Amino acid sequence: MKYDQLIIYYFSGTGNARNAAIWIEKFAKGKGLRTHLINIDRFKTVDVPELFERTLIGFCVPTHGFNVPPIVLKFLTKFPKVKNIDSFILNTRGGLKLYKFFLPGLSGVAQLLPALILMMKGFRIVGMQPLDLPSNWLFLHPGLKEKIINSIYNRCQGIVNNFATNLLEGKRKYKALISLPVDLAVIPISVGYYFFGRFFLAKTLIATNACTNCDLCVSQCPVEAIRKVDERLFWTYKCESCMRCVNTCPQRAIETAHGFSGLIVVIVYVLLIPFIISILKYYDILDIEKQSKLFEQGWSLITTSILILFGFLSYRLLHFIMKYKIANRIITYSSLSKYKFWRRYKPPKY
Repeated sequence: MKYDQLIIYYFSGTGNARNAAIWIEKFAKGKGLRTHLINIDRFKTVDVPELFERTLIGFCVPTHGFNVPPIVLKFLTKFPKVKNIDSFILNTRGGLKLYKFFLPGLSGVAQLLPALILMMKGFRIVGMQPLDLPSNWLFLHPGLKEKIINSIYNRCQGIVNNFATNLLEGKRKYKALISLPVDLAVIPISVGYYFFGRFFLAKTLIATNACTNCDLCVSQCPVEAIRKVDERLFWTYKCESCMRCVNTCPQRAIETAHGFSGLIVVIVYVLLIPFIISILKYYDILDIEKQSKLFEQGWSLITTSILILFGFLSYRLLHFIMKYKIANRIITYSSLSKYKFWRRYKPPKY
């Protein structure tokens, strides 16, 4: 083996990245390496075990909106500089299965951005591995069936073991670069999600009357994004849509307000923005036909900002009216995640 010590830092919402980290750690232990598995939830300081010459440091992270979660970026930027330490990046991304075919997710900048930061910190990148573990983005689709999850997991565990074997033997693996052209193409979406999309999604989660105030979601939230406002759960803009709260709620009381969120989008883009445009035209402030392309791009940022601002204000209203039974029932039953077919995601435990 090329290394004597393996350090793995991981962040995981529902368990995919954690399980991948556990696989690698277990494999390394079997080869006699000293191992450290470090969860970066709610981190205040970056703790680094003593670094020996033959040390490999890994980062196992999920992919959110074709990017890495902000907590991971913050952790990487705070990581102390090193000198010629080997490292690898493994990102889990939304894999699916259609009949017998395994469908890959997309990384976007979830590999490229961490690799750039780490190289600036003095690391040598010796491995870049995307891992298509099951998609768990319950905003958009129900959790996959257990049979499909197990099938995807069995396939991915073999991929991880092969990746770990190559790294520990001193070989370099850059599997992530195979999808580089497509990943580069979705960078605009990555940027849009990081600066806009995640803030809108943070305001789509609600706690229904099924909530028993056990506060498990509050204590489990890895970024401390959930707090109590007027004795009801409130999701702040710190929320990273990791879905841990949705999956850990024993009462299945946390839902995605699909109906309400859809209504907000319609109000903003069908009513509010056209009204603003008409006012600007009326006072000869805006003439879209004569504006430059740069102005059009700036206008799209303005409209998106309006959506986020209106979403924040409406979420305050939603939080207020949810204390009334009739409003609570209407909002709850207009959510797809209320119904049994909208399964929660349950990964295998290791």
